[in-house]
Amino acid sequence: MKKYYTRVCNFYYGFYARNLIKKKKALPLNGNLDIAFDHIEILSRKKTQLIHFKGVKNLPLKLKKKIKKDLIKILRRKKNFSNLNFKKPPNIMGVINLTPDSFSDGGKFNKKNLGYKHAIRLYKLGSDIIDIGGESTRPNSKEVKLKIEWKRIKNSLKKLNKKKIPTSLDTRKSLIMKKGIEIGVKLINDISGLNFDDQSINVIKKNNIPFVLHHIQGNPLTMQKNPKYKNVLLDIYDYFEKRIKFIRSKGIKHNNIIIDPGIGFGKNLKHNITLISKISLFHSLGFPVLLGVSRKRFIKDISGKNDSLERIGGTIGSSLYAIMQGVQILRVHDVNEVIQSIKIFKELLKK
Repeated sequence: MKKYYTRVCNFYYGFYARNLIKKKKALPLNGNLDIAFDHIEILSRKKTQLIHFKGVKNLPLKLKKKIKKDLIKILRRKKNFSNLNFKKPPNIMGVINLTPDSFSDGGKFNKKNLGYKHAIRLYKLGSDIIDIGGESTRPNSKEVKLKIEWKRIKNSLKKLNKKKIPTSLDTRKSLIMKKGIEIGVKLINDISGLNFDDQSINVIKKNNIPFVLHHIQGNPLTMQKNPKYKNVLLDIYDYFEKRIKFIRSKGIKHNNIIIDPGIGFGKNLKHNITLISKISLFHSLGFPVLLGVSRKRFIKDISGKNDSLERIGGTIGSSLYAIMQGVQILRVHDVNEVIQSIKIFKELLKK
C-alpha cells in the first residue's frame, strides 16, 4: 500500500497570520496564532501534490483520513517542558562543549570554570536551556571513556543546578544520563537516538524524563563516509515513526519528546539542504522539532568560509528560515547574535 506524508507549507507570520486565521483562510501551526499555513504538500515515494487546506475534503476517502489525522497532530498545542515555552517559539538551546576536540569550540571551555562561566553567560543572553556535553561527536571522532566524559561535565552540571539554570545533557551513555538526572538535568539529548546504549531507554523510562530523539546514520566515526538514502526526507521520517513505536513498546508513555533530524550526522550537503528546506514535514509527527545548524559544515560548503567561527551569518540565515517553518527549538553556539536576529525578525512582522 502506498504511504503518504503530510507537509504543511506556505506560511504567514505575525499580523498576517492572525488576520488569516480569524478569517478562516489559514490554520495555526501548533495552535500558535503568530504562524499560520494555508497549503499542504502530500508526498509519497513517487510524487508530490500541493493543495489548499480546504481541498482536503475533496481527496479520496483513505487519503483524506490520513491527512486529517496528521492535521490534528500539526494543529495541536504543545505542552511546555524542560523550561521550553512552545507558545512563543523559537526556544534557544545554548551549546557548551566541555571537550578538547569538538568541531567548533573544542578546548575553549574545558578548563577550570570556563564552561560554567560561559553557560551562565549564554543563559543571561537568553538561552532557555543549556546543552552540555563531554564527548565530541564531530565527524571521525572516537568514543570517550565513561569516567573521562563524566569528569569533564559533573562540576559544571552541579554548579548550574545550584543556580537553577536548566540543563540538557548531551550524552550517549546511560550511566552518564543517570548521574546527570540525579544532579537535576532537565532533558536528555542523545545523538544516537537511544541506540548506542541499550540501557538508555530504561533510564528514560524510570525517571520519566524528557528527551531528544535524534537521527544519525552510522556513528561519529563512520557517519560522513559516503552517507546514502533512497529519499533522505522520507527515510528519516520513517525512522522517527519506527523509533517512537519502539520506545512506546518499551513503556515510555509521556509525550515530552523532541524530534531532531540531525543536520550533519550522516548527511552530505544535498541531504542537509533537503532536510532544512522541507523541515516542516516533521510537524506531522506531533512533537516539537529541534534543529542544530549552528556553524555546521554545510554553511562552509555553500559560502566557502572554512573556519567554523566565520559561519555566524550562515547560522543566522538558516535559523531564521527554520523558524519561518515553525521549528520550535534552535541549538546554537552564538546565542546573542541569533536571538538578536530573531528579535528584529519578529519586530518587523508586527507592521
